[in-house]
Amino acid sequence: MSETVDMLAYEKAAQEQGFEQICGVDEVGWGPLAGPIYSCAVILPKDFDMAGVTDSKKLSEKKREALYEPLCQRVTFFIGICTVEEFESMGPGAARWESMCRAVAGLQIQTDYALVDGNHMPKLEIPGQCIVKGDSVSASIGAASIIAKVARDRYMVELAKEYPQYGFELHKGYGTPLHMERLRQHGPCPAHRSQYIRKVLAK
Repeated sequence: MSETVDMLAYEKAAQEQGFEQICGVDEVGWGPLAGPIYSCAVILPKDFDMAGVTDSKKLSEKKREALYEPLCQRVTFFIGICTVEEFESMGPGAARWESMCRAVAGLQIQTDYALVDGNHMPKLEIPGQCIVKGDSVSASIGAASIIAKVARDRYMVELAKEYPQYGFELHKGYGTPLHMERLRQHGPCPAHRSQYIRKVLAK
């Protein structure tokens, strides 16, 4: 049995239950110290057979970039975003689930079932299931993770032009030693999440 067939097992199981339009949902950017949260919802075409689709964290940046454009051309997808301002007002968990809900709601095709990465189901208007490490075992969730990751990384590269002192193009907002060093040198900017910044700087 090929990897692609294995990666479609959850989608096929949902189809066997009578669901027709099944989307995979994943989020990136919940943990960084800066930047928005990106969630992506993906509906695969019936003949989907693209190799290499898996958890974006398992892929190199080069591999993710190579898969991004072909994926965008093959699948139906929508990216839901929660801004830093919304993150601050809603709180981390609520912002995460809201970005997922926005991703599903934005799909051009009306979906009737969602496969969601993780162990918490956002308040969607359709049924679905959570799959821990779903981006490694479901093609639609894996595709969502790649599209969301590349799209957010590209945004952070653009944000680096506005705030070049932090090196966002290198760490994408995550709490790397370089980012922490720059934070201590320059203090936070509007792109930083104050809820997280206070905790890490306090340490």
